[in-house]
Amino acid sequence: TYQLVVARGADAIMIPADVTKESAVNTAIDQTLRTFKQIDLLINNAGIAHIGLLSDMSSEEWHTLMGTNLDAVFYMSKAVIPHMVHCHSGKILNVSSVWGEVGASCEAAYSASKGAVNSLTKALAKELAPSHISVNGVSFGVIDTDMNRCFDEEERASLAEEIPYGRFASPEEAAAFCYQITESPEYLTGQIIRFDGGWI
Repeated sequence: TYQLVVARGADAIMIPADVTKESAVNTAIDQTLRTFKQIDLLINNAGIAHIGLLSDMSSEEWHTLMGTNLDAVFYMSKAVIPHMVHCHSGKILNVSSVWGEVGASCEAAYSASKGAVNSLTKALAKELAPSHISVNGVSFGVIDTDMNRCFDEEERASLAEEIPYGRFASPEEAAAFCYQITESPEYLTGQIIRFDGGWI
């Protein structure tokens, strides 16, 4: 279960929803529209990782990862697009990863899911541009979130050394960057914008 954070100005609500289930997503979007009447922006940010050899990954683990990282983007986008098309405006921002661009050993499934998100972003941008709906993605490097707390201190230090800036990005920096993209002109669309401290 994930929390959908829905806000308009200073007013915000949190809606628990399993974003891997289309019916749950549709219920959450219906509740959002009843409360706020309009959806101007969707940020698809649900994501999980899996570290290990692809040959050791179970089918269940594969489907769980794809359900969270890719299916959720499909369900959420599909649910809001009719409303945005009707309003002839809107923005969708998909949170992705540098591994979706270049791939990572022992993170093949995660890389595949984010590569699919990138392709979906580019294709959907072309599909929705005539309706004045922009679709972009953010290709993040290492952000200091729970997902990356699987590494011990030595691994974290070694990883930070690979990044020219010498550190992980903070969640606050990542959020600020997403905000800047959502405030950009609608003509910015179909882009996968990297935010990785010069790492890749």
